[in-house]
Amino acid sequence: MALELEGTLRQKLGVQQGTSARGQWAKQEFILDYPDGNYTSQAVFTAFGQDKVAELDKYQVGNHIKVSFNIKSREYNGRWYTDLQVWRIAPAGQAQPAASAQPVASAQPAPSAQPVPPAPAFEAPAPTLDDMPGDLQDSDDLPF
Repeated sequence: MALELEGTLRQKLGVQQGTSARGQWAKQEFILDYPDGNYTSQAVFTAFGQDKVAELDKYQVGNHIKVSFNIKSREYNGRWYTDLQVWRIAPAGQAQPAASAQPVASAQPAPSAQPVPPAPAFEAPAPTLDDMPGDLQDSDDLPF
């Protein structure tokens, strides 16, 4: 599941590095302030891998950014831990790049193309008293 969240970079935590069976690794956690209704909430994200740490390094505390992430949970010794793992960081409000495999539409329509009018919206009529079942129309059991 991929999610996105926009907010303000509140704090960058230190870079953690190590060696595993697969080789060298690096990760850096950061805190994002994001609007949550009438309040501001915070979330801790993990940028895992040297490329993601370098991508996070482009942004300073106070920058407004858009974070694309996945939610991952794991169990260790009977306790569950959840990570918000970042896979893209971009300035907020920036349009996502289009896939290069998509054909580019021409600026002018084909000469034989006619504009298609929008389909009319279906609107159901509001129910009336006549639409109510017969036994409810005649009873007046309200206490007021």
